[in-house]
Amino acid sequence: MATAKRKTPLTTRDNLSALIGSARKILRKDKGLNGDVDRLPLLTWVMFLKFLDDLEFKHAQEAELDGKRYQPIIEAPYRWRDWAAREDGITGDELLAFIGQEHTHRADGSFGQGLFAYLRALAGEGEKGSQREVIANVFKGVQNRMVSGYLLRDIVNKINGIHFNASEEIHTLSHLYESMLREMRDAAGDSGEFYTPRPVVRFMVQVTDPQLGDTVLDPACGTGGFLVEAFDHLHAQVKTTDQRRTLQQGTLSGQEAKPLPYMLAQMNLLLHGLEAPQIAYGNTLERRINEIGHAERVDVILTNPPFGGEEEAGIKANFPPTMQTAETALLFLQYIMRKLRVAGAPTFHGSAGKKAAKRGGRAAVVVPNGTLFGDGVAAVIKAELLKEFNLHTIVRLPQGVFAPYTDIPANLLFFERGGPTQSIWYYELPLPEGRKKYSKTAPLQFDEFAPVLAWWAQREEGPQAWQVSAADIVASNYNLDRKNPNAKAGLEYADPKDLIASMRGHEAEVMRLKRKRPATPSPPGSPNSVFVSTPNDVDTNTLQFLLNSASAYACPAVGQ
Repeated sequence: MATAKRKTPLTTRDNLSALIGSARKILRKDKGLNGDVDRLPLLTWVMFLKFLDDLEFKHAQEAELDGKRYQPIIEAPYRWRDWAAREDGITGDELLAFIGQEHTHRADGSFGQGLFAYLRALAGEGEKGSQREVIANVFKGVQNRMVSGYLLRDIVNKINGIHFNASEEIHTLSHLYESMLREMRDAAGDSGEFYTPRPVVRFMVQVTDPQLGDTVLDPACGTGGFLVEAFDHLHAQVKTTDQRRTLQQGTLSGQEAKPLPYMLAQMNLLLHGLEAPQIAYGNTLERRINEIGHAERVDVILTNPPFGGEEEAGIKANFPPTMQTAETALLFLQYIMRKLRVAGAPTFHGSAGKKAAKRGGRAAVVVPNGTLFGDGVAAVIKAELLKEFNLHTIVRLPQGVFAPYTDIPANLLFFERGGPTQSIWYYELPLPEGRKKYSKTAPLQFDEFAPVLAWWAQREEGPQAWQVSAADIVASNYNLDRKNPNAKAGLEYADPKDLIASMRGHEAEVMRLKRKRPATPSPPGSPNSVFVSTPNDVDTNTLQFLLNSASAYACPAVGQ
């Protein structure tokens, strides 16, 4: 008689993956949702509410053990346990009305504010930076796009199976959530939303090396990738209760202008263990930079600011007259420079109170090629950068790192307040052997940063690394777009003008060889008939078009 095989118990990851998978299948049935750009935000705010209820339940238990009264953030009947926890709770049109209408009948039968209206009103009941304000800001831009209240009830019932008071489930869900974020990013790329690959983020955090006691900022935080990686980096340093408190209170902050990434960043950080994310909502560049004083400056900035866009006149006016530009990347670079701590200036972070900063603030920033070779206002900004900061390293990324959003190469700037810059190290990250570029299906891997990580501490010139003096940079009108003198000749970072000159040279050489060996003409219209122009046939307009195209190719539109 055959022995029946014993089923292997499902792991937490398997259970959660199956739960999330079935929830997403339900979402595909709803006619009001259009792809993952709509589905993931809905899953996010539903999970966010379940997370808050589990968190409040935990805090209430802790307060009871201490003999204290716990003041909930969300009151009845708006708590998850009041309207969502029962499988046979409100559903259909009644559920849709409770969530989305300003005033409606609630789960307990009473009449009052709808759920979203109540949550948005919390902003007026809490201190700045409090959890009430965080919740209000999260739901400021949230809409329920589902048109079936019955399908929404099914989603609520599925999410009710996640236990956010179980550390294993939270850890596992954070990884699942990041995989969903990547899917949404692929979809969002079609609408101009670009995100930084995780290997690039991890590398930037590792070499910048934030320490407990540092304040860390991402002024264009998107879905919070840099802040999550920085939190994990700092969390590994925590050994005591006081150190944990330092990490949780005021160490990490960010700002995001768009409601969807703002909400996703909050959820992303909560899932990774940051209890009250300090993410401001709004355009970072709305602040006049000359009003930023020592008390607002930070120790570390990690960011991939949006670039390729243009800001309105009112935003430009927040910057010095000689540095005003519509280019978003250049405005963010100025803001970052202003926000970095001055060595010796007072700090206002941590339980130790006011003390002098031991070193100047440091930054790791993603910039497009256009920032490196730009002149005019760009040159003025770079002059200030080299004068007041030590721009010690530029890492040049190869083509396709930001696939599928763009194939354009970008660069990583590493600088520290406390200039002037004496010299700049360049490191050109090579493509793996046999590869022409990265792609969505074959992306950059973190282990490809191993050589530059090894080089970072012991710097020597080599096939991928070289040094340029600040004097040389100044003499070139602050052109930071320097080619690798140790690399094989190639077109990867060639100047557009050089490309055009090269093309004309090749054409002239073809004509010279053609004149030496006259070709036998083919009959008109035959497959072998060829028209060969002389160099003079390439008119000025054509050359200008090629030049403009090449220049455009060198300036990507990428954001965090």
